[in-house]
Amino acid sequence: MSDETELLQAWGVDPGYWDVSGHWWDVPETTLRALMEAMGAGTPGISVGPPLDVPLYTAAQTGPWPYLPGGRLALENGGTVEMPADGPRPDELPLGYHRFEPEEPRMGEAYHGGPRVVAVCPARCPGPPPGRTWGWSAQLYATRSSDSWGIGDFADLRSLVGWAGGNGAGFVLLNPLNAPAPGPVPEPSPYFPSSRCFLNPLYIRVEEVPGAADLAEIATLAVEAKALNSERLIDRTNVWALKSQALEALFARFERAGGDDVFDQFTRERGKVLDGYTSFCALAERFGLPWQDWPGAYRHPDNPAVARLAASQDGRSRKRYHAWLQWLCEAQLANALDGGHLLCDLAVGVDRGGADAWFWQGAFALGMRVGAPPDEFNTKGQNWGLPPWDPWKLRAAAYEPFIETLRAVLRPASGLRVDHVMGLFRLFWVPLGSEAAEGAYVRYPWHDMVALLRLEATRAGAYVVGEDLGTVEDHVRDVLLDSGVLSYSLFWFEDKRPSEWPYQALGAVTTHDLPTIAGVWTGCDVAAQRDAGLAVNEQSCVELKRRLSEWTGSDNNRPLPEVIEATYAALGEAPCALIAAVLEDATSVEERPNMPGTIDEWPNWCLALPVPLEQLEQSELAAAIARRLSGHGPA
Repeated sequence: MSDETELLQAWGVDPGYWDVSGHWWDVPETTLRALMEAMGAGTPGISVGPPLDVPLYTAAQTGPWPYLPGGRLALENGGTVEMPADGPRPDELPLGYHRFEPEEPRMGEAYHGGPRVVAVCPARCPGPPPGRTWGWSAQLYATRSSDSWGIGDFADLRSLVGWAGGNGAGFVLLNPLNAPAPGPVPEPSPYFPSSRCFLNPLYIRVEEVPGAADLAEIATLAVEAKALNSERLIDRTNVWALKSQALEALFARFERAGGDDVFDQFTRERGKVLDGYTSFCALAERFGLPWQDWPGAYRHPDNPAVARLAASQDGRSRKRYHAWLQWLCEAQLANALDGGHLLCDLAVGVDRGGADAWFWQGAFALGMRVGAPPDEFNTKGQNWGLPPWDPWKLRAAAYEPFIETLRAVLRPASGLRVDHVMGLFRLFWVPLGSEAAEGAYVRYPWHDMVALLRLEATRAGAYVVGEDLGTVEDHVRDVLLDSGVLSYSLFWFEDKRPSEWPYQALGAVTTHDLPTIAGVWTGCDVAAQRDAGLAVNEQSCVELKRRLSEWTGSDNNRPLPEVIEATYAALGEAPCALIAAVLEDATSVEERPNMPGTIDEWPNWCLALPVPLEQLEQSELAAAIARRLSGHGPA
């Protein structure tokens, strides 16, 4: 092994990779140099390898234990456990984050630093409900009712959850509900959030905010906002202009009334992460975005100028406003579920100019972007525009950003879908300004990250689904299987019929990035790709329709609704623990919610369902899909 290869390996950088088709790609030298520099490998004194400081260890309840000298463990919930240097270690410890306090090191002791956190983690995540459970997968923004203000909201979610449960569904899987950066033009992509720790105020149902019935202007704004439902293309800019006008008025009323003790409790509970998020929002309102363009004194959350802003009268007011919005979001989301089961979605990254990247900027490689190598559906590769976590800086931060993100997304969840779960093991980094195909894989401390995922899921009582589609190394699926994480089985990807799919999986026809049944059957998806200027894999498109025809026994003359129902009849044969049906199929939508590789060429994340919720609830096709997945036979 050459010195250069050994250095790359030490830092977790792969000099090449196998793609999904089994072809080997050598990474350009310019990319390798850029990645190493981004992680500090060119810094004098540490170029021989990554930093050794490890402030958090993970361990199983029954061991094996990481190397620790003699000392004592202060347990998270009280009490201590002695950890003698030469004696036996405890057979079992409670799950949680415990503080290890070492004895004075002896001469020659190979131990770096002082106290450490030992995270004692379970061997597996909680399991899904016993037997088989099916549910609806929805884009909440697209799921509008006649009472929506131009976009689906938490009240619409309440209706969706109630209707779904009445038809036998055991869960609702939603696109990420995370907060976009504040401003007049909200980011449309749920997978490009400002923060994964907080919710999107666009989903607030204004009429259900306390005091709304007492303000006459709310009714006037509602008329204008509901008129936006007549257009299928969601106009977030106008939606937010109207909602924010109403919410600002309601907040002023809330403050005049002296606030609320429950709100104060919420702010204390969310602690420093909420404090950092609201500081970011107040600063973004003052200086615009991205934060990299702010005056230097405000570019880091620990700078004294940030604290002075937070202490000013205007700063306190704006921080309270943004905290109040989050309080409303949490309360309305909890009300929407009311006993229903939500499968939440953890986005793979965040906006580099947003709140999380500002608050935890030391843990990110801000000059890099996450993407994916070329594959049969995206022949030029993908650049998602998201900065990756630097694996060594994340470890040095005791994984705080990762842990806080998991806790936030799990708060309302019965289950967690981890988008691009392979990112716990390695991510495809693309240097800023490079083509996606010129990227390289960087490896992560997956032993720790998967262990922490198991711990946080267990504390939340939530099962976990890992979206493991695309280029996946063999050991990744083995590790996730052993950890109790459900895999993904898709109609479009599997060579075997649904009846032969595994139990420990979520089975579905498609995802938000892939064609709908109508898009494949009618050929509209291929036409849309061509119109968008994408390189179309014609053979793959032909194969999808052939599979659809063969597995459903359909010919070209069969009506589309019958093809869709037959597809879900086939999916209903899968023994998977979870089965998901998408609302786009239930409404015969031809367009994908998102077309990878496009920006302005496709209305990504902006298409509402073609019918309101009230009509969906009366849909014969939706009812037929529900019967098929509930095992009640044909329509």
